[in-house]
Amino acid sequence: MPILRRFLALGLLLPALAQAETFVFTAIPDEDESRLQERFGKVADYLGEQLGVEVQYIPVKSYAAAITAFRNNQVQLAWFGGLSGVQARRLVPGSEALAQGYEDQFFKTYFIAHQSAGVDASDTLSDALRGKTFTFGSKGSTSGRLMPEFYLRERFQAAPEDIFSRVGFSGDHSRTIAQVQSGAYQIGAVNFSVWESELEQGKVDPQKVSVIWTTPTYPDYQWTIRGDVDERFGEGFKDQVRQSLLEMKDPDLLASFPRQSFVPASNDDYGPIEDTARAIGLLDE
Repeated sequence: MPILRRFLALGLLLPALAQAETFVFTAIPDEDESRLQERFGKVADYLGEQLGVEVQYIPVKSYAAAITAFRNNQVQLAWFGGLSGVQARRLVPGSEALAQGYEDQFFKTYFIAHQSAGVDASDTLSDALRGKTFTFGSKGSTSGRLMPEFYLRERFQAAPEDIFSRVGFSGDHSRTIAQVQSGAYQIGAVNFSVWESELEQGKVDPQKVSVIWTTPTYPDYQWTIRGDVDERFGEGFKDQVRQSLLEMKDPDLLASFPRQSFVPASNDDYGPIEDTARAIGLLDE
């Protein structure tokens, strides 16, 4: 019986050992899931070749789920937005922002409007927004919630619920565009990169929906890695991951983000995001 127990224990241990040899990453679900699967499946193949280990991408259903997976060490690397990255790094001491898209240094949010809202494009947030219906993206999104809410509060000195007649959360940027284009909401806040991508793909009808205001720029998406990866995968592994991301040159891989390249990032780059999140009550002290 003791021998049997030892074999049973070994059988339970083997899957854990196999998992330990697999480098796992995820990404916030900011677009359609099938598109994300296609995008990050290619990234997994690339990283596997560069790092010499098995690399697996696992999808998650929400921004919160991405943060939880990172905190619980179910994933060791994640493609986060600015806010979700700040939240994850606060939960996992020693974790580090490695790289961001070139464009992520100068990210921005578009406010978009259905033509029936009668709101014209402007250099400022117009008083005409008052009383309209409005949708953010995900509650945990930097470009779809944090920064647009910050600028709304700054402009109107009021919470969104006191500015608009109805406030919603679409869940992701693609759905924000779809909901405003259909007229389900009159106004929405959307990641400029997703808007430009869907416009190029012909998914946006400019006769129905258009950009009415653009935020100032801010830092956003980044790759964040757990601080304990060297202990698990070997000394210098974190630097290898960073280098692999910075050396990602394949136009097809970069186009799927879409980014023109990746550049170095650090935790300090996201200080303004953390300060803003704290200022509007999205982070505990």
